[in-house]
This record gives sequence, C-alpha cells and structure tokens, in this order.
Amino acid sequence: MAMNPLDRVMDAVATVREDLAAAHRRDPAATDDLAILLTSPGLHAIWTHRLAHRLWARGARLPALALAQGARSLTGVEIHPGARIGRRFFIDHGMGVVVGETSEVGDDVMLYHGVTLGGRSMDRVKRHPTVESGVVIGAGARVLGPVVLGEGAQVGANAVVVKDVPAGATAVGIPATVRAGGAHPQEQMDPAIWI
Repeated sequence: MAMNPLDRVMDAVATVREDLAAAHRRDPAATDDLAILLTSPGLHAIWTHRLAHRLWARGARLPALALAQGARSLTGVEIHPGARIGRRFFIDHGMGVVVGETSEVGDDVMLYHGVTLGGRSMDRVKRHPTVESGVVIGAGARVLGPVVLGEGAQVGANAVVVKDVPAGATAVGIPATVRAGGAHPQEQMDPAIWI
C-alpha cells in the first residue's frame, strides 16, 4: 500500500532525526543540530544516496548516476546508487569514501574517511562487501570483494580486508588478519586509536 504524502514527509523527518541522533552518538564534535544539518558531508551523501537509490530501483539509472555524481562532487563521498544501505549509517568526515554498486550495509554502521568498499571482479555478480549491522571501519581501510564483515566487527585504520571477518572480531593489517574479540572498550568508537 502506497504512503500518503503526509506520511512520507513524517517518515523523512523521522529519518533525519534518527540520522542526527546517530551523528551525536558517534561524533564528539557534533554538538549542534543546525551545524550538522548544514555541514556534515557524510550525512549529505547518505541523504542524496537514498534518493538516488530510489531512482535506481525504479529503473531511472541515468538520473540516479547523475545525482550520485553530483553528491560526489559536493561531498567527496562516492556511493553507487545500487548500493543498499541501512539505517543510522554514519560517515565521519567523509572525504574519499567509496561504496561500490553491490555493497550491502546494515544498520548502525560507521565509516571513517578514506574507506573503500570495493570490488575485485569485472563480472556482473555480487562483487562488493556485505557489512552487517554495528560494524566500524577505520580511516583508510579497504574492504575488497564479496566478503562479509560480521555483526559488530571492527576494521582497523588502513587495513586491507579480502577475507570474511566474523561477528565481533577485529581485522587489522595488510593483508588484514583477524583478532578474536573487539577492541578495548575505550577504543571501540575509533579503530584508528589501536592501529
């Protein structure tokens, strides 16, 4: 059943509020809603992606790609309109983030600047990562191919991940190796601290 226009507006407002709350939880510099609304490239990128993804899903591929390119030019964040992204997704700083076409991202995921969710194949198959809910990926990390980052996993800054990372585990290094369990509790919000 289609939503009426008022329900769509209320749903959009609720989503923006949820995104702002996620920014407050994950970014200690995010203290003012108006400043976040006006200056957060990560939020601008995800809001634009949601519209581009709707266009993509409806078969309006060229307008979706054009909108994604416009967002990339303005925010420094490139999210392919085919990527599927969950709720409360947060990109800190944003510059240099790339999310490929067949990427699937769960809820409450956080990426730092310079993260790539990229492919390793030229075939038209699932060739980008699946990032389950609650994952944190540190600055400059590369997650390549159809790997799965399990729920609550963490990827350290500048790691190169080419194999699955189990739920709750931590991947660090080049190529990434997996440590059982997460980071120390004080370090869980910023993998760059323990790399």
